[in-house]
Amino acid sequence: MPRISFLGSGNMASAIVDGVLARKVAQVADLACLGGNDPTGERLSSRTGIRLANDVVDLCAGTDAVVVAFKPQNLAEADPRLAESTRGKLVISILAGKKLSSLAQAFPHARALVRAMPNTPGAIGAGITGWCSLSPLSESDRATVLSVLGALGIVHEFPEDMLNSVTALGGSGPGFVFEFAAALREAGVAVGFTHELAASFATEVLLGSAKLLKQSGEDADLLRDRVTSPKGTTHAGLQVLESGKLRDLIRATVLAARDRSAELSKDS
Repeated sequence: MPRISFLGSGNMASAIVDGVLARKVAQVADLACLGGNDPTGERLSSRTGIRLANDVVDLCAGTDAVVVAFKPQNLAEADPRLAESTRGKLVISILAGKKLSSLAQAFPHARALVRAMPNTPGAIGAGITGWCSLSPLSESDRATVLSVLGALGIVHEFPEDMLNSVTALGGSGPGFVFEFAAALREAGVAVGFTHELAASFATEVLLGSAKLLKQSGEDADLLRDRVTSPKGTTHAGLQVLESGKLRDLIRATVLAARDRSAELSKDS
């Protein structure tokens, strides 16, 4: 089993630790963490039993892989000992917007570098993560990457030039879904539901529809047609969405997120 260290102990690092332990990718004794100037490291260690390191040198000593999970803006100010401490290690970065070229400067002696973009549903093991690597991975490193990122949910490999698109659809996508859920909730209130009951209905409609879409394996257009009777209630509502050009709006939303991701990563 690989020995894995977590540089950063926030929500996503905690989610990976939970998933790694639940899936028996590694044992408690094989994991270590180090937080920043906050109590996240102590909390993660106390909750899971993994070792709390004293510093980056202690964190990286004897480990096989280092998951870099602190705030992206802190990379430039990271402990200068990281470069030497990660010599010969597999480094997996979940720092949003940080390109492999920037990671190579920060971790110049790593044996392999991976850049990943997870999303917030990964916190409950229901995420989807896109990743890429600086160079082809060995079989064992690839297995470690898939196991670590797989602790968050589904995993897909991409060329790096697709990571901005992954950020837009996968990373930002939950925000767009939550906005739709809020809109559906407000519509429920408009037709007579209480706020709480409208929120419950909206949540269950989204959850049930998503489960049906995934488990059936059928196209979303086909499932939509099955619930739409000619001149029925669903048809009446869909006509409003069509007149409002919902699909064009969602396309523009995702494109805007992708373009912003590209802007943010220009110098990263």
